[in-house]
Amino acid sequence: MSERQDGPEFRRVRSAPTPPASPPHTTRTRHTMALPSRAARRKQWALLAAGTMSVIVLLASVAAWGLTGWMSGQLNRFDVFGGLGGDRPDPGPKGAVNVLLIGSDSRAEVGDGKKLGVGHVEGQRSDTMMLVHLNHDRDRITVVGIPRDSWVDVPGHGKNKINAAYQFGGPQLTVRTVESLTRVRIDHYVEVDFTGFVDVVDALGGIEVCLPEPISDPKANLDMDAGTHKVDGTQALGFARTRKTAGGDLDRIDRQQQVMSALLDKALDSNTLSDPGRFTAFLDSALSSITVDEGLDTTTINELANQMRDIGLGDVSFTQVPLDDTAYWTPRGDVAVTWNRTAANVMFAQIAADKPVTEPEKKGRPGVDEPSAGDIRVQIFNGTGTPGQGGRASAAFRDAGFQVPGTAQNWSSKDVSTTLVRHSPKRKKAAEAVADVIPDAKLQEDPTLGEEVQVVIGFNYAGIDAPDAPPAPTPSATPSAGERGEVHTSTAKDNVCSP
Repeated sequence: MSERQDGPEFRRVRSAPTPPASPPHTTRTRHTMALPSRAARRKQWALLAAGTMSVIVLLASVAAWGLTGWMSGQLNRFDVFGGLGGDRPDPGPKGAVNVLLIGSDSRAEVGDGKKLGVGHVEGQRSDTMMLVHLNHDRDRITVVGIPRDSWVDVPGHGKNKINAAYQFGGPQLTVRTVESLTRVRIDHYVEVDFTGFVDVVDALGGIEVCLPEPISDPKANLDMDAGTHKVDGTQALGFARTRKTAGGDLDRIDRQQQVMSALLDKALDSNTLSDPGRFTAFLDSALSSITVDEGLDTTTINELANQMRDIGLGDVSFTQVPLDDTAYWTPRGDVAVTWNRTAANVMFAQIAADKPVTEPEKKGRPGVDEPSAGDIRVQIFNGTGTPGQGGRASAAFRDAGFQVPGTAQNWSSKDVSTTLVRHSPKRKKAAEAVADVIPDAKLQEDPTLGEEVQVVIGFNYAGIDAPDAPPAPTPSATPSAGERGEVHTSTAKDNVCSP
C-alpha cells in the first residue's frame, strides 16, 4: 500500500442558529408564508433527492419550507476549490452544473459501529463516489457511478485506487483526481457520512429495495432473501455497501443507485416532509453529517430547487463508468478495475458539453437480420405479486444470454393474467425475439418506450425456452473492451421497486 499522506485538516465551520421563528416587524408589507401544496412539494423534491442522496432529500425540501437560511448555517463547509490552482477543465456551458457526491466511510461519529456493520477503522475514505450533472435546461439529471476500486492516476501520488485520493488529500485531491480523469469541471461538492445516511432513511420511515438473489454478509449484518424488502437506515446502509455478490463493487453501484431512487420515491410521499416539527427535528440531527463546498450557499440552494421543480423520476438517469477489466491485478497484488478509456472519454465529453449520455448504437452483423439475445436489453416486471417471481425471471433471461441490466421491479398491478412483452415501434423485432422464448406471451406496443423491451410477468408464466446458445469462447478468450465497456443507462423510475 502507498504510504498515507495527511491532507488538509478539515475545519467544519458551523454557526449555531436556532430554527427560524416569526420574522420581526418591519415597515415593509408582511407576506404570510403559505405552505406549498403537496403537488408543488413533489416537484421541488426532484433535484437534490435524486442527485445527491440524502442531501438532495434535504436541500430541495428546505427550499419548499423556507428554512434555507437556518439550514445553510447547520451544514458543515469546507474550502474545496480554494487550492486547486488553474490546471482545471474549462467550465461547461453556461447554466450546467456538475456536483461531486461523496459517501464517506468516516467512523468518527458513528456510535455503535458493530451494529451498523462498519467496524471502527481509523481514518476516513470515500466509500461511494458519483458525478451528478444538472443540465442547462433543468429538465434532466444524470448520475454517473464511479467505482471506488478504479485503478487511476492520483495527481502527485501515482497509480492507486481512486478512493485513495480522499485518504491522501481529502476533498481537494478527490476533486482534482476526478477532474483530471474526466475533464469535467466540478462546480460543487457534497459529502454524506454513515450517520447522515442512516438518519435520512429512518426519517423517511424506511425504503423498499429489491433483490434478484439472496445476500448474506455477516460483517454488514445483512441477511436478505431474494425479493422485495422494506429496510430501515441500518439495513439500507448494509445493502448499499456490501460487496458480497458476484459483481462485487459493480453490483454495489447498482444497489446504491436503487437506494437513491427509492429515497427520492419515498421522500415524495413521506409524512416527515409534511410535518414542520418532525422535519425540523430531522434536519437538526442529520445536517451535521453533511459537508458541502463554501459556494453551495443559501442563494444557490434556493435557485437550484426552484429551477428543478418540474423534474420527475423519469428525468433522473443513472449510469456508471464503462470498464475494461473488472479483475485487474495491481502491481501491489490486489484486485482493481480499469476503465474503457475510449467509451469513458465519449461519455464524459457528452457530460462536459451538457449533452445527454447516450448508449452506443448496436451495429448489425452482415447477413443477420434478426437480433440475438445478447443484443436485447430486457427489463423485468412482476405483475403477479408473487414474491421473488420477477427475480427468478431475471435470472432466467440472464442465463439465456439476454441483457438484464437492472433488478426486477413490481408492475403497477398484481393481477396480470397473460405475460406481456412491451416494446417501442422500432424495437418490434427484438420484442418478437423475446416473445419467442416465452410460451403464450402477448406483444404490446407502446410508443413511449425506448430501447429496452419490457417483460411483465403474468400468472401464465412458466419459465422460458432458452434460445440456442452462441458458440462458447475458447478457454483463453476474455471479454473484449467493447463487451465490458458499453454505456448503459436507467432512470430513477426504472430503479424503484414499485410505482
